[in-house]
Amino acid sequence: MESRPLRYFVAVAEELNFTRAAQRLGISAPPLSRAIRALEEELGAALLERTTHSVTLTPAGEVLLPEARFALEALEAAGRRARRAAAAGPKLELAVKADGDGGLLEPILARYAADPAAVPVSVRLCAWHEQSRLLRRGEADAALVYEPYDRVGLDAEELAVEPRVAALATRHPLAGRAGLCLADLGLRADTVYAYLDAVRGRGADLAQLLTLVALGEAVPLLPASVAGRYPRPGVVYRPVRDAPPAVLAVAWPQQSRSTATAALVRAAVAVADERGARAAG
Repeated sequence: MESRPLRYFVAVAEELNFTRAAQRLGISAPPLSRAIRALEEELGAALLERTTHSVTLTPAGEVLLPEARFALEALEAAGRRARRAAAAGPKLELAVKADGDGGLLEPILARYAADPAAVPVSVRLCAWHEQSRLLRRGEADAALVYEPYDRVGLDAEELAVEPRVAALATRHPLAGRAGLCLADLGLRADTVYAYLDAVRGRGADLAQLLTLVALGEAVPLLPASVAGRYPRPGVVYRPVRDAPPAVLAVAWPQQSRSTATAALVRAAVAVADERGARAAG
């Protein structure tokens, strides 16, 4: 199966309109329609239901769409990795959310530098949940990332498991308690991750988020290590005993065969083991 018909199918599936999809692709509608028909014949399955007024995905189309997106993304990523490999001087791109390394980044890099397979590392600071996309697009070779994250196409090793704390303004009604539970924050176990995403979206980085906390405008749940690493006037940290733990992992593309990336993963796991940060068993 060639990539062009897949690109055509994704455009139509996302637009649900042949005219708009053709404009997006820079072609006319008739050859686009013929290409989709040819793809359906090749697969032996209808992908789209067409009427004079609408276009909808068939069950087969619903299955193919995410797979086609992933295949096209992987193809583009392979090109990026090849171009990076051909560039003068090998380099490993490590994606990390600012303040999202659990305090392990510097010791990992120090241990990695001593490995014979090591190459120079460029640390790419990124936004919440950006690491997975960078890995799949071939823009990063490895990443330090907190769960939950999009695991599609990625392998990972767990590095650290920490309890969570709530960051509260000192004047918050709950700030005087020694510990909290999710119900105190109006949360349940099945709503925590959605809550984390909503609160994280209010600050580009931890410094901004803690400013909102001090102003009484946010109550994020954070890894317990943040409390020791980022004391801040106007902010207190309280353990949330029934919150799911914060799990930090090192992730990399499943198709990676890079000895340099493998060496970085080994260094990360060794540092985590030395610190006893990984969960027993």
